[in-house]
Amino acid sequence: MNKILRTFPPSFPSVRHKQGFTLIELIIAIAIVAILSVIALPSMSDFLVKMRVDNQITEMQRLLLTARNMAINTGKNTTVCPLSGGACTNNWHNEITVFTNGDNDYDEYKAPSDEFVKVKEAIKSGDKLQFPHTSLIYKPSGQLLTPTIASTFKYCPKDQADRSRGIDVSISGRSYISSDTDNDGKDEDRSSNEIVCSS
Repeated sequence: MNKILRTFPPSFPSVRHKQGFTLIELIIAIAIVAILSVIALPSMSDFLVKMRVDNQITEMQRLLLTARNMAINTGKNTTVCPLSGGACTNNWHNEITVFTNGDNDYDEYKAPSDEFVKVKEAIKSGDKLQFPHTSLIYKPSGQLLTPTIASTFKYCPKDQADRSRGIDVSISGRSYISSDTDNDGKDEDRSSNEIVCSS
């Protein structure tokens, strides 16, 4: 007579699956995130300022190139300046306009003889964009009509003087972005002067 053996599955202790974090684990995770934030935020802030300055300098350089090319292509004097009520001002932190001079009224915009070419938005509040003249005017040759000497645009971010950059504009009308020529962490113009905004 055959014996039928019955096998039963071995009995396992019940396993309870944990869900979520314990209070200790949560406190440790928050502490790690806080420490990483304290380390990373200053460098992130510095990076954002550098990017803002670089973007503004690049945009200003493109604006100057646009104005110079417009003067050459149209055969008309072309002005770059911050306009207020149709007249150029020295408030370079505001919107900057490029327009052609139909009647050679250089520091004023008068429709319909003058024509808008491009407008650059105002810079971030607290930052500075400085230029020693109320306007920059290109002749059809591409050279500067005014000023008659080379000048520098200076962009200085708020509370970050070491991040200041500039654009040198030569009498020939060509523009050159500043660089750190002496490796001291600060940009210099083509005459090796550090880019510094006046207060």
